[in-house]
Amino acid sequence: MFAFSSDQFAEAQKAHVANLFALTNTAFDGFQKLAELNLQAARSALAESQDSIQAALSGNGLQDAISVPGKLAQPAAEKALAYARQVYEIASNTQAELSKTVEAQYEQHNRSVQNFVDTFVKNAPAGSEALTALLQSTVAAANNTYDSVQKATRQAAETVKSNLEASAAVANGAVQQNARRAGTAAKQ
Repeated sequence: MFAFSSDQFAEAQKAHVANLFALTNTAFDGFQKLAELNLQAARSALAESQDSIQAALSGNGLQDAISVPGKLAQPAAEKALAYARQVYEIASNTQAELSKTVEAQYEQHNRSVQNFVDTFVKNAPAGSEALTALLQSTVAAANNTYDSVQKATRQAAETVKSNLEASAAVANGAVQQNARRAGTAAKQ
């Protein structure tokens, strides 16, 4: 029949460990980029807070102090949108890298399973046709399921991306409109 050698088992384990580390490193790279972005955003927010407080305190009167937040509203909202875009990009790129690794691992696993099934079918004793047909149909069904999940995942990612872009456009328009209103109100 078919014997699974210890060398084949060892090679499979090495491949699984290598894939685990590849996935882990990709995830850590994404977390690192996100942490760096958050530190940058925190530093920027602290510097802007300091500047706005100094601007409010150095004004010539109450009108100058009141107008400072209105002047800072649009840049703050734009920065928030830029931050959201950067978070999305980091998450999207990390997810894409993870997907590539998982797909490569799945393809390798699929080839191994197909080789096993082919060898099993070739060496199957007479009268085991039903078992070999069941094994082949099970592998085919698993492949079809995987393909369906991959397609659905891609569609969901595309939908999220288009919704984010639409939301960003609407938010950007609202920010600009509010900034114009604040500028008009500060002049009065």
